[in-house]
Amino acid sequence: MTDVGHIQVTPKAAEKINSLRSEAKLDDSYFIRVSVKGGGCSGLSYNLDFDNELKQGDQEFLNDGIKVICDLKSFLYLAGTELDYSDGLNGKGFNFINPNASRTCGCGESFAV
Repeated sequence: MTDVGHIQVTPKAAEKINSLRSEAKLDDSYFIRVSVKGGGCSGLSYNLDFDNELKQGDQEFLNDGIKVICDLKSFLYLAGTELDYSDGLNGKGFNFINPNASRTCGCGESFAV
């Protein structure tokens, strides 16, 4: 169940994030920065990256041992979103399960509200 006031990370996504951080030889000071930018098939696209610098207005969430940071503007689009990871045959990669999206593109990387 998704909490509308947070960005959630599933255990599978947390496992993959920790694996990627280790492969990149990043220490625990690095967190996941989730943001939204204009573009993509549906108008807005997700951005996910490692960062270690907080900015004014950042929203911070900690779950499953993963620190997720999101700027306030992006959080308006991402509140209640769940970050999952799939390694199955029907698609591999991170998935954003966003209750605010009115439609998403076929690739799952962009959305509209």
